[in-house]
Amino acid sequence: MVKEPVILQVSGYQNSGKTTLINKLISGLKEKGLSVITIKHHGHGGKPETPEGKDSTSHIESGAAASLVEGGGSLLLHAEKDSWSLEEQVRIVLQLQPDVVLIEGHKKASYSKVLLLRSNEDIHLLKELENICAVISWDDKLIKPNDANLGALFFSISDPKGPDWIVEYLVGERMKF
Repeated sequence: MVKEPVILQVSGYQNSGKTTLINKLISGLKEKGLSVITIKHHGHGGKPETPEGKDSTSHIESGAAASLVEGGGSLLLHAEKDSWSLEEQVRIVLQLQPDVVLIEGHKKASYSKVLLLRSNEDIHLLKELENICAVISWDDKLIKPNDANLGALFFSISDPKGPDWIVEYLVGERMKF
């Protein structure tokens, strides 16, 4: 029987450190022997860049719903439709049977999440988002854990214990299944 993967969101505004944190988590999880797949929300407007002049892009431009390219053990999927829900994206990556799925962005989704706070303007996210298990702040003065009443752990962006705790949390969650 295949175990369901642990799914964790890394949320925060642009330039809050989401990609850097995810890269640390991927490395830490890989060291623990877990396979990781990421889903990233392209929050810059429009479509993500695709390689021009390549056959796979040409297939999409001709009307194919999806194009797969395989070579040297790499598999690239390019699929297009009006929009893709996060649930659809998760269903696609589950086919690859990962141990952990890390989602960068999609703040409003209900998966367990780590929230990165860069400035005072981000504090409202503590009340607006659900299932926050950890908060990483760029300014130790921004938040007082006792005031938040979230049940989440709080870490400074410069504290290596934050990413380490998240890796251990994910390993523990994976072992539950």
